[in-house]
Amino acid sequence: MEEKKDIFELNYQLEEINPLHFFGPNDSYLDFLRQTYPDTKIIARGTEIKVLGEPEKIQKILQIIESLYQEVKKYGQPEFIKVKQIISGKKEWSDVDKDSIIKGFNDKWIKPKTPGQKKLVETVENHDIIFAVGPAGTGKTYIAVALAVKGLKEKKYKKIVLVRPAVEAGESLGFLPGDLKEKIDPYLRPLYDSLEDMIGPEKLNGYLEKNIIEIVPLAYMRGRTLNQSIIIMDEAQNATETQMKMFLTRLGQESKIIVTGDQSQIDLPKSQKSGLIQAVKLLKNVEGIGFVLFNTQDVVRHPLVTKIINAYEKINHSTDKNEKS
Repeated sequence: MEEKKDIFELNYQLEEINPLHFFGPNDSYLDFLRQTYPDTKIIARGTEIKVLGEPEKIQKILQIIESLYQEVKKYGQPEFIKVKQIISGKKEWSDVDKDSIIKGFNDKWIKPKTPGQKKLVETVENHDIIFAVGPAGTGKTYIAVALAVKGLKEKKYKKIVLVRPAVEAGESLGFLPGDLKEKIDPYLRPLYDSLEDMIGPEKLNGYLEKNIIEIVPLAYMRGRTLNQSIIIMDEAQNATETQMKMFLTRLGQESKIIVTGDQSQIDLPKSQKSGLIQAVKLLKNVEGIGFVLFNTQDVVRHPLVTKIINAYEKINHSTDKNEKS
């Protein structure tokens, strides 16, 4: 006959702090504590935490609660990485520096490597619409996707929507062979690659099937309003002025939009103007909208990429001067 174990009860009052900072967005910190100690019952009501379980586990949870309480009291709401370090006590969390975003599929931590990337992380934290503009190879979209995955894991968002203008196909896509997925995949492949780096192909397929992650061409965003979502538009320089206005007005409650683009790589027909260029000019002084401008110092690809970009920029500058004269 199985021996009956004693069950103890712990009651803890969260005084002098905001309990939402302790429990985390949508109770994500509390849920991680529950997952770490599945044999205990952890109940939160207002500013009170009640824990039912064996004495040994109750004592460990009390130590965690007190450590997390002191962290919140001293610094405010902590990053999820810090919370995991406190709850799990694993070395893998204590080795993570404050700049780390998420742990990638290859077990390496993804974190900003350049001043521009660090500025993007900070700007995303403090704004609901963010424009990240600069040359190829600066990691704008990669860091934006990492922040989106982090927000999804921490339950800040219920959905990630990744968008690209499929300008090479005229955005109609109707004349291309195959079903919708086969038609748009070539244009959206870079976004798939970034996501696979972060969560792996199998988990990504699961998220796509459940519609938790959507990867769609810009033309299919019309008429939607997205709540509690993080929405990223990549290659935004290829959105027309009308499309950019349509996209930015998709923002719903508790959502965030990140727009990434390179103003030097516009593929639109000469008769159409880039919505990215217009938006940067029109919205630069709007409160709540943040701007991060990347430059060649932020390039994280092969060193030759920086030299190539610099060479082409010199040509563009000389062309502009000739046209003005």
